[in-house]
Amino acid sequence: MTLDGEETISDQEKVRIVSNFILHSPPGEFNEVFNDARILLNNDTLLKEGALGVFGQYCKDQLTPVKIKNSEYPVLITEHNDLGSNRFYDARSKQSFKYDPLRRETSNYDSWEAEPGTEKWRSALESELDAYIAKHFESGSGSVFSKREDGKVNLVACIEAHLFQPKNCWNGCWRSQWFVTIDSDNADVKGVLKIQVHYYEDGNVQLVSLKDINQTLPVVDEEQLSKALIKIFEDSETEYQQAISENYHTMSDTTFKALRRQLPVTRSKIDWNKMVSYSIAKELKPQ
Repeated sequence: MTLDGEETISDQEKVRIVSNFILHSPPGEFNEVFNDARILLNNDTLLKEGALGVFGQYCKDQLTPVKIKNSEYPVLITEHNDLGSNRFYDARSKQSFKYDPLRRETSNYDSWEAEPGTEKWRSALESELDAYIAKHFESGSGSVFSKREDGKVNLVACIEAHLFQPKNCWNGCWRSQWFVTIDSDNADVKGVLKIQVHYYEDGNVQLVSLKDINQTLPVVDEEQLSKALIKIFEDSETEYQQAISENYHTMSDTTFKALRRQLPVTRSKIDWNKMVSYSIAKELKPQ
């Protein structure tokens, strides 16, 4: 407590608040939020010591694509290829590396090998995923990771695609994660689809939408399973995108109209700063 009875905020609480701001930065706006948070905290030492882990967590949450050496494809920074201490691996090029979440740079490369018995499943799905992304995403990236647990092969396929238009005051990001557990003759499939869009011209509107998918597939071999999985990805993600689009149009015609004034017959925006002068002019106008 201060002498006048008002509560003070501890350094730990300040870091927690700032970290929360940074972690929830809209796609493509990390630097802007970070710089604002830095000004609010006004303590670079405290920021680096207390919030450094948040920078890396944000990159993993966003499935950040990173270009690495010896590979024509970027690798996604995720929870699934995190080796700890800011090190990650790329299963495609069989190498690990250190990643700086602030500078978005890689370094300290080393070799890396997949767990025995998992690579054939992983590489087969990755090949099909590359073709799927090239077909459906203008600027998408994908990574597939694998591991063996309790005698079962587990695959995780991640897709990230974004379009940042800061000059037009909007940014958007698509993220999907597909979890596949192969158990003998069946595979359990779980998907998490996420769309996040931020529009901030003369306002602040953010859309965050999630959808979960659950299915089961028969397993014959890696080629059959990979093709069947991509069919699920394509059908589910297309249906989700169409539903979001239809819902958006419905909201534009109903919900948004109830929340704001429609454009006047001039089809131009109202300058709300001049509304007072408009009102005064009307009062002074002879009746």
